[in-house]
Amino acid sequence: MNTENLPSMRAIFDTLPNPLLILDANDQICIVNAAAEDFFQGSMAVLQRQKLNDIVPFASPVLEAVDQVRKFGGVVNEYAIGVGTPRWGGERIVDLQTTFIADDQSFVMIMLLRRSMAHKMDSQLFHQGAARAVSSMAAMMAHEIKNPLSGIRGAAQLLEPTLDEMDRPLARLICDETDRIRDLVDQMEVFSDERPLERLPINIHVVLDRVKQLIQASSQYDVVLKEDYDPSLPAVSGNHDQLVQVFLNLAKNAAEALETTENLREIIFTTAFKPGMKLMAPGSAERVSLPLEVCIHDTGPGVSEELRPHIFDPFVTSKPQGRGLGLALVAKIVADHGGVVECLSRDVGTTFRVLLPLLRTSQNPIREPK
Repeated sequence: MNTENLPSMRAIFDTLPNPLLILDANDQICIVNAAAEDFFQGSMAVLQRQKLNDIVPFASPVLEAVDQVRKFGGVVNEYAIGVGTPRWGGERIVDLQTTFIADDQSFVMIMLLRRSMAHKMDSQLFHQGAARAVSSMAAMMAHEIKNPLSGIRGAAQLLEPTLDEMDRPLARLICDETDRIRDLVDQMEVFSDERPLERLPINIHVVLDRVKQLIQASSQYDVVLKEDYDPSLPAVSGNHDQLVQVFLNLAKNAAEALETTENLREIIFTTAFKPGMKLMAPGSAERVSLPLEVCIHDTGPGVSEELRPHIFDPFVTSKPQGRGLGLALVAKIVADHGGVVECLSRDVGTTFRVLLPLLRTSQNPIREPK
């Protein structure tokens, strides 16, 4: 990159709403945009006399991100980090993107995103808390409701043979409705299961292939299934059956959304490795890497803006006959695996993205489920 082009580049960068800095090979600030001047409370003339470590705290994740880009290339993302200045203070929570901007790999671009993933993490914690809140209610319902239901159903079965043909359908209706309530309680009981997960090294593509088989085997769904996998993904530490449940719920939701669209009815499964993806672990200062990304995209009508922030809450659904427990269960299982799940809008359709941690040791081989 020729530094003579910097004035013209500044005019372009000033149109960006997020703070942006460009560093030379010595981490000297070459150019900042107007948003960065406002963020760091200094003019470009002042900031150009600084190095990066002059305007961010010692051992800041920003310095580490730049170092990672210089060593390994690519794009490094950091989420929910505190950025302030030793001189001006004013720490704020931001997201960070860092990458080279030229083939000679001398100049590094840093972009600070004010809309932080921290909000998504807060949302994840809220969804997880809401799912946990259902657990106490589920335990109470299991004890207080299922026993009387058994008595009601048994009484209806005893009465049915003694009734005439006109009244027997009423006894059958009692049995059917008690079965429906029992099934609902059984679904809610899943939330009260606090037993530790049985974890094994899992190939996530085996999980997704099982989900695809289940969708294809169902005559209920008229959809086209596609995949775009990263074949080099390492294993994830998880429970095979529960991960199948997560992605089956998401795939079924996508298939049901496609029933109402005139567009091409496609569900696309994608996987990717995002080495720069780090989030703050709940309840600690530890930054946890969640590099394994699994997405389920559909070409349906999408999720409304009003519903999206609450879509993982229990009993929230857009389906006329829905119970609103499927996505709440997804949020609980993903959280139990140490990951996060989010709903993203697209130009066409919806994307559900699941971010998961990898195995902490490389010594365990991948074990295929029996």
